[in-house]
Amino acid sequence: MASSQITSCALVLLALCSAVQGAIDRHALVARFNPVRTASSTNTPMQVGNGHFAFGADVTGLQTFLPWATMSDWGWKNDSFPPGMSAADLASYRGVVWDGVQYEFGGPEPTQQWLISNPNRVNLGRVGLLFVDGDGGAANVTEEALGGRRQVLDLWTGTITSTFRWEGEEVTVRTVAAQSSSALSLTISSSLLLHGRLGIFLDFPWNDGSQKFEAPFVGVWNATSSHTTSLKTGSGLGRNVHAQVAHTMVENTFFTSISGDDFTIARVSQAAHRYEIKPRSPQGTFSIAIAYSSAHNVASSTPTQIQAESTEAWEDFWSNHGFVDVLTGSTDARAEELQRRIILSQYLLRVNEAGDYPPQESGLVDNGWYGKFHMEMFFWHSAHWALWNNWDLLERASSVYARFLPTAIERAQVQQGYPIATLEKWREVVHATADWMSVFAHKNTSTGFFDLGPPMYVVSEDTNPNVTRNPAFELAYWRFGLDHASTWLTRLGEDVPALWTEVKENLAPLPIENGLYAVYEGIPNDFWDTPTYTNDHPALVGLYGWLPRTANVSTDMAKATAEKVWTSWNISNCWGWDFPMLAMSAARNGETEKAIEWLLHPLFEFDDIGMPVGGVRVPTPYFPGSGALLYAVAMMAEGWDGSEGNAPGFPTRGWAVRTERMSKAI
Repeated sequence: MASSQITSCALVLLALCSAVQGAIDRHALVARFNPVRTASSTNTPMQVGNGHFAFGADVTGLQTFLPWATMSDWGWKNDSFPPGMSAADLASYRGVVWDGVQYEFGGPEPTQQWLISNPNRVNLGRVGLLFVDGDGGAANVTEEALGGRRQVLDLWTGTITSTFRWEGEEVTVRTVAAQSSSALSLTISSSLLLHGRLGIFLDFPWNDGSQKFEAPFVGVWNATSSHTTSLKTGSGLGRNVHAQVAHTMVENTFFTSISGDDFTIARVSQAAHRYEIKPRSPQGTFSIAIAYSSAHNVASSTPTQIQAESTEAWEDFWSNHGFVDVLTGSTDARAEELQRRIILSQYLLRVNEAGDYPPQESGLVDNGWYGKFHMEMFFWHSAHWALWNNWDLLERASSVYARFLPTAIERAQVQQGYPIATLEKWREVVHATADWMSVFAHKNTSTGFFDLGPPMYVVSEDTNPNVTRNPAFELAYWRFGLDHASTWLTRLGEDVPALWTEVKENLAPLPIENGLYAVYEGIPNDFWDTPTYTNDHPALVGLYGWLPRTANVSTDMAKATAEKVWTSWNISNCWGWDFPMLAMSAARNGETEKAIEWLLHPLFEFDDIGMPVGGVRVPTPYFPGSGALLYAVAMMAEGWDGSEGNAPGFPTRGWAVRTERMSKAI
């Protein structure tokens, strides 16, 4: 072969190598998994949103046939007091006392239930497509009457485009959420607009704290006398705002402001809370912006501004933060589904779980636990943001620890009797947390060790809290927390409190039964064969997986315990974050094939648009499953402290894994 031919071949090979090793084609991978629907789902909506605000849509791009929710991280209300309760009952409320500590549950009714239920999260309102008959009234149209239905969510720009035919004419609806406010841009294109046959309707539900779970829909539309709405038009409503509906439930009022193309708006009847919006003059395209707020005089962006803002924000999200490609170059047939779950989970968590407060289980889709913060699960909801370098999103909700700290300390000191001191900012949060951890652990005079509990609720919450003592996972987590708090202070040049060191060095040893770690000290020695103890979250696998190796854990015994969990736990009763936790354990222990199996386990389901199915115990969606998936994938792909090689949590055969701008797990 001539030297020129050799040189040419070398250049070709170099080009091919560069293509393989070059930057990930993020846009192509994201667009590959744009969700497509041809009919509405009765289980989950397609959504647009920004973390603070989300709008769920049926196949029309609006809430025409199904009353999906419009919810926010700021929209809350308190219910009226039930009969037999007054404000004085709140002031005098006391819960139960365990081991000399007062806990805020188990108090008298109806005060107890009112406190559990309030405040509750509000559905801000319904927005649907108005079909108009030949006489100018609302036409009774079903979804089945629409031909050629097709709905696509463009993940790269956060735009839902819905197309269909009605009475032989094409209709296109584009739905976009603002990124700096709680607002929507809605654009309808159709020749039917020229004949006055299309418009928009608004409807406002009543919802209260009577239901622990409101899924799949939030609120009811037949309790019209329980709340009020009123319409204002004209000036004085805020910049660009032409009309505004005030919706009052009990003593809380929420405002819906409409702007955009010239329109008319009218209330259907005084008995209903439904309003109809129509273009004032014939036109082929009709664009409006609908904004929600807790104040009446708020400026509104134009539809064009909202669309541009969404495109810019979503392109930044996909382009300038962490990314994992498990598909390009992989020959394992499972790579496609794993990549789909990764991409769609990223989108949905930014829509539902990037607000100013810890998310609720179901994000902003529907209401779980009265819409309350899911603070016990904050790790699974939000820790993934750090590994994917979305620190801006993590800092939104994580700031509550500093914001809530003064009242938390007051509660611990005054109501519960724990002696805690304070410092400043994040140092203050770390210091106060470790202070509390060190005083909660109490010294056992018989053993000389510091015990955890009773009372103690373990991760699975299925043991008697007044009997549970020294649970294995919690002991390891306690050591982990005190170790890191001590390191934090050392790096700040401060002395570590002596009590922190005394407690962490003398924590009770992890309980062991027959050479394996046990759920807690004193558990019946046949607990592996007892469904009572092996029927919920298998936290024992977190001893080395969720957690890195801590000083009080044997990795060999942790691995043997995890393998015992695989064969003896009731996996059929697991859901959500259980499966990524199992995968993380398998990955750290070198069982990479098993890690993939757990991430794609048949019971760990994601629907066609990427919503994590609730499973056997909770409604759909259950977003801790999505956050846990992203955390596990990041750890498996980028590695963890002390791991070696590329993608240490993935099998070497069949998988080609590339990462960009990711961070290692601890």
